[in-house]
Amino acid sequence: MNSDKTAPQLNPTKTIGFFPAVKTVTKSIREYKRPSLLAPFFVAIEVLLECLIPYVMTLLLGAMQYVDTPTMANPNPISVNIIKLIFGSAQPNMLITILYFGLALLLLAFLSLTFGALSGKFCAIASSGFAKNLRKDMYHKIQDFSFSNIDKFSSSSLITRLTTDVTHVEMSYMMIIRTAIRSPFMLVTSMIMAFTINSTMALIFLCTTPILAIGLAIIMSKAIPFFNRIFKRYDKMNESVEENISGMRVVKSYVREDYEKEKFNKASENVKNDFIKAEKIIAFNGPLMNFCVYAGLIAIYVVGSILIINTNQAFLKITELQSFMTYSFQMLMSLMMLSMIMVQIIMSTASIKRIAEVINERPTIVTPENALKHVKNGSIEFKNVNFKYFEKAEKYALKDIDLKIESGQTIGIIGSTGTGKTSLVQLIPRLYDATLGEVFVGGINIKEYDLDTLRNSVAMVLQKNVLFSGTIKDNMRWGNKNATDEEIIEACKLAQADEFIQNFPEKYNHYIEQGGVNVSGGQKQRLCIARALLKKPKILILDDSTSAVDTKTDALIRKSFREYIPETTKIIIAQRIASVQDADKIVILDKGTIVAVGNHEQLLSSNEIYQELYYSQNKAGDNNG
Repeated sequence: MNSDKTAPQLNPTKTIGFFPAVKTVTKSIREYKRPSLLAPFFVAIEVLLECLIPYVMTLLLGAMQYVDTPTMANPNPISVNIIKLIFGSAQPNMLITILYFGLALLLLAFLSLTFGALSGKFCAIASSGFAKNLRKDMYHKIQDFSFSNIDKFSSSSLITRLTTDVTHVEMSYMMIIRTAIRSPFMLVTSMIMAFTINSTMALIFLCTTPILAIGLAIIMSKAIPFFNRIFKRYDKMNESVEENISGMRVVKSYVREDYEKEKFNKASENVKNDFIKAEKIIAFNGPLMNFCVYAGLIAIYVVGSILIINTNQAFLKITELQSFMTYSFQMLMSLMMLSMIMVQIIMSTASIKRIAEVINERPTIVTPENALKHVKNGSIEFKNVNFKYFEKAEKYALKDIDLKIESGQTIGIIGSTGTGKTSLVQLIPRLYDATLGEVFVGGINIKEYDLDTLRNSVAMVLQKNVLFSGTIKDNMRWGNKNATDEEIIEACKLAQADEFIQNFPEKYNHYIEQGGVNVSGGQKQRLCIARALLKKPKILILDDSTSAVDTKTDALIRKSFREYIPETTKIIIAQRIASVQDADKIVILDKGTIVAVGNHEQLLSSNEIYQELYYSQNKAGDNNG
């Protein structure tokens, strides 16, 4: 960010409750509601079929006993009825009985596999689509943010929310619509089947559930604060990476690699330490679950064995105990999966809130109703303008600004670093809104304009403007997507860029790397000026955007402005007096206040700040003369 901007005092983002956050986030499911419903539906069928398999096994074992001894005491009535249904009154055949039951088991297994595959397919579609919509909704919302909204979150935090946070929520959603449905349904179905076999034995296992539930609630309450802190640590780590990569040339030129490594290692270490603390708490989940499950299994084995021996299988048969153990194992697996889901949900709780904060954030600058969609001319007026970046900021970046600029005039703005030059011009296209007072463009309050209309009428060229990866033509068409090759060449000639472009082998098809790293600073600035000219703006703002070009080229650019865009209002922020001395008006800012306005001759004769700047910059030339 330009050094001219007063360091903002960031307001913390508003805390949002978990359930309101969930309500906000789930709105992004939209067109993926159908697969989101089909996935758990197929899971339910898959679980039902899986639970039927042990029951059919029990029937098979009971039927085999009946085949061996048709007159056995206490036969399984269901098994006997199935045998009679298959064979009528004839003597059952062991091989055919096994064949019939075997085919039934194969059919159940095949159907379970089919429905499992379908549930997996729809689960993948739903979770991936949900994540896509979340990223899309956040990204589109960010595009509507004003600068103050972006400052509130910071760019590194927004990147973390778009990537890491969305991934956590995607994983949670995947588990919720499949595993979170499968596990409870498997648990309940297995419990019902277990009660069908023997209700007394099933109650033994059921008694462990409250202990497990209380333990999980305690673990969640302890772990969630750590996960909330972890994502803030992620923001800091991403900020370190972002700064290092974007400023790699500065890092290397100052031989600060070791410092940057230490800074990143510290941020990474903080993330690791918080994860370790959180995982130490989560680690209690496994032992707690195993204790409850295996305590229940041991009790079932002991009680079941006693019942079988003491009642001679009248109360509980060995085959029923075997099936009961199968259901117990299914319940065990269900509880294990539920514990995994709980861990994932704990991790994603903070992510859900952070995503909802972005989606619920209201842009501070919006287009009004019945907005004007035409800017008459490039006249500008500031009336009693005061501005600070945040409500709670102690100091104003701009104070008591009154300034009138006629359409087509060239205005120079000078002042030392931090005096509010950039802050002043950012109010014109409503990148920020004035805290107090009004700004007019074309005689109309800028708050009455459609935002796109206003900003299309204002072109800004910053000192650190950005070029995007693509050809020179691609970058130029950011100014006007319908610009012809002839218009692009003309704009580049006006910006004194055509000469060096012609030296590239591919000329206007020369590929610009990300950030414009394969062109010099002066070339980048001239390309950015050409891009701004293609907008054919009513107001052109150059924020120290010729600092990297020589004085001769700077003079040629200003000459082009005078000759080819005389009706465009031109505002030039500069450190060099030579860049503004032929302006119609020169505005001198000091500590956020306008201290003088006049042309070069007037200020040179009357203003000490202007005199000091002028003579200090021309001293070397005078000495050489």
